[in-house]
Amino acid sequence: MNRIALVTGSSSGIGLASAVGLAKAGCRVVATVRDPSRADALEAARGSGADLEIRRLDVTDPDAINACVAGVLGDHGRIDALVNNAGAGVRGTLEQLDDPTIAAAMDLNFWGTLRCARAVIPAMRAQGSGNIVSVTSMNGLIGMPFSDAYNASKFAVEGLMEGLAPVLAQFGIGVSVIEPGPVNTGFTANVRRVEAQSEDGYAELSAAYEDRLRGLFSGGQTPEEVAAVVVEAAMSASPHLRYQSSLAASAMAARKLVDTTGDSVLAATSALIGAAPAR
Repeated sequence: MNRIALVTGSSSGIGLASAVGLAKAGCRVVATVRDPSRADALEAARGSGADLEIRRLDVTDPDAINACVAGVLGDHGRIDALVNNAGAGVRGTLEQLDDPTIAAAMDLNFWGTLRCARAVIPAMRAQGSGNIVSVTSMNGLIGMPFSDAYNASKFAVEGLMEGLAPVLAQFGIGVSVIEPGPVNTGFTANVRRVEAQSEDGYAELSAAYEDRLRGLFSGGQTPEEVAAVVVEAAMSASPHLRYQSSLAASAMAARKLVDTTGDSVLAATSALIGAAPAR
């Protein structure tokens, strides 16, 4: 019997590569997209033999999530893995961000993940097994400059999943977060940016950060490399809580977890905007 995997945000990048990777690993994959007109790559993968179903899902719509999960359970009787990948970035520092912009980031990145997890938990508890895998980011562990709303949403996902993990383990459900470093996808091109104005004092710092990111992401991992880690977590009988997708990401995670003062982390993030950390 094939394992049933539900993947959100599957139209491109890590979500697409994860859906294809899970299909290659023997899963029947329900790959969801917010906009069906952007499902061309999924259609091509299915046409090449990948065991994929394509369904529409907007994770900011609670009713749509419940209907999607009910539909998968009705058609297949179980869900063995949920991969929470849907999300989007927003660039700007707190003074530049209005409440609706921050709320939209939290709704998609945090509440969308929460809603999907909550929808699948009852079925996973009933079957006594399942894995919930959420793609966060290094931004879920280390707050990056000019990423305040995105940081907040990903930190919230990490806290939610870390708290869920020991409880759901008692029902045979694994909970994991995937923390990629820079990945060479279209993610940065789709980031919503609040443009820094010269008069607000942030323009030079923001420009330095954007220049640094372009270099990091152009040399980043491929989506397929990250997807291999997603597949490992989703298929594991005893998954870890945290996975980093590269040695560089693991080194940054180790710095955060070992340095209780946060000083070395602040030094590293300050360097991204061409500044020395304030003392």
